[in-house]
Amino acid sequence: MDYDFSFFLVAATFVTGVVWGGYWLYLKQLKRPYPAEGSEPLLVEYARSFFPVVLVVLLLRSFLVEPFRIPSGSMMPTLLVGDFILVNKFTYGIRLPVLNNKVIELGEPQRGDIVVFRFPKQPSVDYIKRVIGLPGDRIAYFGKKLYVNGQPVRQTSLGRYQGVGQGSSMTGAEHLEEDLTGVKHSILISPGVSSVEDVFVVPNGHYFVMGDNRDNSNDSRYWGMVPEANLVGQAFFIWMNWDWQNNGIAFDRLGTVLN
Repeated sequence: MDYDFSFFLVAATFVTGVVWGGYWLYLKQLKRPYPAEGSEPLLVEYARSFFPVVLVVLLLRSFLVEPFRIPSGSMMPTLLVGDFILVNKFTYGIRLPVLNNKVIELGEPQRGDIVVFRFPKQPSVDYIKRVIGLPGDRIAYFGKKLYVNGQPVRQTSLGRYQGVGQGSSMTGAEHLEEDLTGVKHSILISPGVSSVEDVFVVPNGHYFVMGDNRDNSNDSRYWGMVPEANLVGQAFFIWMNWDWQNNGIAFDRLGTVLN
C-alpha cells in the first residue's frame, strides 16, 4: 500500500497550476490574448493539459475513494492476496491530503468495520484490519476466542478452509463464522499456532483491530491501538483480483461488497 502518491498529486497539481495560471496572468498583464491551442510554450501546454487531470484525481482520491491492493493474507478469508479494493475516504470525516488533518467530522468507525489506517509504528505504511474494540471497550482474547466487554463472541463452524492460489497455505484451517455483535463475517483459526492472550482496554480516541486470519495477523494484540488520527477510510468493495498462482483474474470476486 503506497503512501507517497498523495504528496505527488498535491505537488503535481500545484506545479501545473502555477505554470498554467502564471502564464495566463503574464499575458493578461501584457494585455495579450491567450494564444490558440498548440501555440503556447511547450511547458505551458503540458501544464494546461495535465492540470485538470491531476486535480480531479487528487480530489477523488483524497475525499471520495482510494484504491488499494491487498499484499498479504492477514484478512483471509474476507480479503485474499491480490484483491484490489476501494476505500471510502469520507466515512470517518474529511481530511486534508498529505497533512491528514480532519477538517469535517462525519462519522466514526463501528465494530466490524474493515478499516485502512496508517500503521502506528510506521505511519508511512498502510494496514487493513477489522475494528473489534471501540473507545472504552474491554477486549479479551483467550483460547482463540474473542470476548467483548465480558461477553463471548459467538462462533459457528463452517468446516475446513480450502485455499486457492497464494492463499493455498491456509488450506485446512478452521473456517468459522463470527457474529461480532450483529456483524457476521468469516475468520480462520490455525490449531496449534500460538498467539497473544490478554485483556485489552481501549482508550478514548483509539480502536482495537484484528485480522480475520487470526493466527496470521500482526494486529492490536501485538502492537497496541490505532489512534483515530491514523484512520484512512473504510474498505467497502473489491473491484479486481489478480493472483498469478490462481490463473490470473478471479472473476467470482469482482464486485464483492465487503462486510
